[in-house]
Order: sequence, then C-alpha cells, then structure tokens
Amino acid sequence: MEPLNFIAIDFETATGKRDSICEVGICLVRHGEVTETRSWLVQPEDNRYSYWNMQCHGITPHDTATAPSFPEVWGEVAATYLTDIRTLVAHNAPFDRSCLEQSVEHYQLALPELQWECTLKQARQTYPFGCHTLAFLCQQLSIPEGQHHRAGDDAEMCARLYLRILHDRNASN
Repeated sequence: MEPLNFIAIDFETATGKRDSICEVGICLVRHGEVTETRSWLVQPEDNRYSYWNMQCHGITPHDTATAPSFPEVWGEVAATYLTDIRTLVAHNAPFDRSCLEQSVEHYQLALPELQWECTLKQARQTYPFGCHTLAFLCQQLSIPEGQHHRAGDDAEMCARLYLRILHDRNASN
C-alpha cells in the first residue's frame, strides 16, 4: 500500500470575495500521521473586512495590519510543503479550492497541479448523520477540536477527520 501523504488546508476570508484570504492553515500528514500544523495571518487587499466575516472567525484588520500578503504566504507554503505532496484535503473543498484559485489568479501566481479531496462529501457518503459540519463531525467522532473557524485548527480537524473516514471505510469493507 502506498504511504498516505496529504496536506489538509483551510482558508478564512475577510469579505465575501474568495480572493480576500486573511488566514491560511495547513496540517501536514505523512505516512498517515499528523506531523505538523501551521497557520499564517494574511493581510487581505486594502486590509478590508466585512462585519459578518469578522463575526465568524474573529480576525480583524488590527490582527492583519502587519501580516504578510497572500503572495508571500503562498510562496512559503508552495516552496516548503508542495514540493512532494500534491494532494490537498479540505472540508467543503469547492470553497477552499475557489479561494486558492481566485487568489493565485488575482495575484498572477503559479499554481501546481493539485488533487483535491473533500471531507464534507466523503462524510456525507460515510456517516448517516443529519448534520455534516466539521464541528459536529468532530464531536460525534471524538476528534480533538480546536478553535473553529481558525485556519490551522480547522485544517488539523479536517486532517484527522479524513484519516478517520479512511479508517472507517476500510473497517466496513
């Protein structure tokens, strides 16, 4: 069996625009084990925020006033983590994928070819719960929880959920 290596990723946005990333979180999994979790605050363009987004994640313009720009953060993520791993896992992957794609397009950055896995989609196929939010799934499956809607914690919860889904699917086969 091939070793299980992937990066769980999560983005928080400052406004309703997908290219307004204000926080990036990743959780690196090598050989089926969580090896590192990191997050970066990012200064969105003009450091502009919507009230509703701030209410959701608690990140404010003050928090990102001196934070690096998305190109700086993405450059570090790509150079450090995407050299040998090209599978990204996210809870509601279409959202995170569109944030990444719209941001790299906005800043005219290169994006390597990536394979995406969605824990929301897979959880809906695996568990008969009426709710499939990341918080609910972590509670139901006894996955350690961090601070919801903070990118590093959400990325790690997503990584642990993906590992659990794969385990539960193997156990049922």
